[in-house]
Amino acid sequence: MTERANIICIKWGTLFGPEYVNRLYSGVRRNISRPVRFFCMTEHAEGLHPDIEVLPLPVEPFADRMASALAVANRQGAMRKVSLFRPGLVPDLEGPFLGFDLDVVITGSLDEIHDMAPGMVAMRQDWTEKRKGRPTGHGSVFRFDPALHGFLYEDIAKNAYREVEAARGSEQRYTSHKAMERDCFKYIPEPWVVSFKYDCNPFPGNWMHAPRLPEDARVVCFHGRPKMTDALEGWNGSFIRHSKPCDWLREHWIDRAKADLGPDWA
Repeated sequence: MTERANIICIKWGTLFGPEYVNRLYSGVRRNISRPVRFFCMTEHAEGLHPDIEVLPLPVEPFADRMASALAVANRQGAMRKVSLFRPGLVPDLEGPFLGFDLDVVITGSLDEIHDMAPGMVAMRQDWTEKRKGRPTGHGSVFRFDPALHGFLYEDIAKNAYREVEAARGSEQRYTSHKAMERDCFKYIPEPWVVSFKYDCNPFPGNWMHAPRLPEDARVVCFHGRPKMTDALEGWNGSFIRHSKPCDWLREHWIDRAKADLGPDWA
């Protein structure tokens, strides 16, 4: 029997509606060649597709210490994703988790990302950190195995203030550097996970033509602005980040999800 792909995301607060989770679920299952078990950790499960397994968003016992360190780092509200790393989160889970932020769009095969570098934590290199010559993963796409990488939760649970301070309040820096220290980290190849603003719609070409989808892109990340809802019809909120309307975004993010799940869910 083909093993399942375990997919996970987190939705906390109300910034993203349930349609973001449902469209991500559809995008994953349309672009992976095995059965999907899809989890969403949230305190707002209303409107999620019935095939999505809901995990309650916990209040961690170290939440106060983490919040104190985040306040100093001026990064209040960050680092909630560490709850996804808790060992035993899903007791009957077999194999790794492939995780996604909600501000991404799936545009190609995920098989290679799911299967690459078994036993390693995998993330794409962060665009800004790379320009500065610093080794840090980007948290929009991440692959880890709870049976092997429990230290991602356990280390911060032991000394949340110290770990948050060392990571300067950055969840992606914490995650990638912890794995690097344990010699169990691998970068996802850059052509597979791309940035909308840097790779699809860079200045100054964004003023001359519509955003372009790189040929081998599997995941497009909408970190910063414009977000997906900005880019659908075009966005003029920034001279550098200006965007013309993006037809392929509507196709991959909305139209194919509606065809897959039905209009009530996407």
